[in-house]
Amino acid sequence: MTASRAWLTRSAALASAGVATTLLGLKAWAALETGSVAMLGSLADTALDLLASLLTLFAVGLAAQPADDDHRFGHGKAEAIAALMQVLLILGSAVAIMWRAVAAFGDTDLPRAPAVGIGVSVVGIVLTLALVAWQRSVVRRTGSIAIGTDALHYQSDLLLNITVIAAFALDAYLGLHGADAVFGIIIALWIGWSALRSARRAVDMLMDREWPDEKRRELAAIAMAVPGVEDIHDLRTRSSGNVDFVQFHVWLAPEMTVAAAHDIVDTVEQRLAETFPESEFFIHIDPRGHRDTAADIAA
Repeated sequence: MTASRAWLTRSAALASAGVATTLLGLKAWAALETGSVAMLGSLADTALDLLASLLTLFAVGLAAQPADDDHRFGHGKAEAIAALMQVLLILGSAVAIMWRAVAAFGDTDLPRAPAVGIGVSVVGIVLTLALVAWQRSVVRRTGSIAIGTDALHYQSDLLLNITVIAAFALDAYLGLHGADAVFGIIIALWIGWSALRSARRAVDMLMDREWPDEKRRELAAIAMAVPGVEDIHDLRTRSSGNVDFVQFHVWLAPEMTVAAAHDIVDTVEQRLAETFPESEFFIHIDPRGHRDTAADIAA
C-alpha cells in the first residue's frame, strides 16, 4: 500500500469521526429540547456513526501496514472486518429506533421546539454532504472498502435528516399526530436495509470471492496474447483490501529452456500489471498438455 493511499484513507476516516462528533453533540441537545422520536433515532444513528468512524480509523491504519512474517498477504482484510462490524452496529441502531418509534404511537405530546430540530437537521445535511463528497473521492482513488461502507451509511444519513425535517413539519406544524413515530419507523427500516446492503462486499472479500467472469476473461486474453503462451488454466483470484492476488498455470513448449520460459512469464506479468496495477501475480509453468490433479493442487 502506498503512502498516498494510507494518507487518503486516514484523512477520510478522521473527517468522518470529526463530523460524527460534531453532530452527536448537536443532536443530543436537539433531542432533549424537542422530545422527538425521529430526532432520537437520528441521534442514535449518529452515535453509531461515531463508533463506526473510530473503527474505520483503526482499520485503515492496520490495513496500511505492509506485509510481515505473520501476514504475508498484507493486512488489507482488516477493512472488510471493520465493515462487517459497522454493519452489526448499524443493525443494532435500527432495532432500537424501531422499538422506540412503535412505543411512541401511544404518546399524546407533540414534539417541542421544532425549529431547533429542523435547524440541527439542516446543519447535519450540510456537513454530511461535504463529508460524503470527500469520501467518494477517496474511494475512487483508493478502492477502500472500509471508507466505502462508511460513506454508504453517511449517504443514508442525508435521507434520515430530510425525514426528520418532514416529521417535525407534519407533526408539530400541521398537527398530524403520529407522523413523528411513522417517520421513526421509516428511518429504522432504511438504516437496516443500508446495513445489509453494505455487508455484501465485505463478505465477498473475506470469503475470497472470485473476480467477475468478464474481468477473468480479460486477464486470460492478455496472457494468451504473449508469444510462447499456448494456454492458461487453474486461474484463481482473490482480494485483500485494495490488492488482488492472481494465480494461474501457463502451458509452454516442453523443449523450452528455463531462461526462455522465465522471460515469457516476466512478459506476461508486465502486461497484466499495466491493466491490473493493484495486483500480485503467481504464475506456474507447465509443459504443454500437463494439468495437475486435485491432489497435486492441494499439496
